[in-house]
Amino acid sequence: QVQLVESGGGSVQAGGSLRLSCVVSRYAFSSAYMGWFRQAPGKEREGVALIHTADGSAYYADSAKGRFTIARDNAKSTMYLQMNRLKPEDTGMYYCATEWTGGHLLNPEAYRSWGQGTQVTVSS
Repeated sequence: QVQLVESGGGSVQAGGSLRLSCVVSRYAFSSAYMGWFRQAPGKEREGVALIHTADGSAYYADSAKGRFTIARDNAKSTMYLQMNRLKPEDTGMYYCATEWTGGHLLNPEAYRSWGQGTQVTVSS
């Protein structure tokens, strides 16, 4: 069974930065779609950024473009999300996911395996 463990969340003021990490085990990390998703209280889970670990191709939600950077280290089976210029609306639980089953790459329903999440809180 695939295991994903997120870390790096925390509380920051608007304009600050955080770097999230997702360590993956029991999975062919070197060739897979892997993504970051978030869920704010009372809202649906949404895609933030996605990367294909074989070639590093990256995709971003409009809300993340220009502020967030997704990256991976195949040797460490770890994916990262560098988040800069954070805004209060970025607040939420951030999850990493893999095992894409088809469909839109940033659609949470397209992924089978999930981590437990790491909380990000941005205050104004």
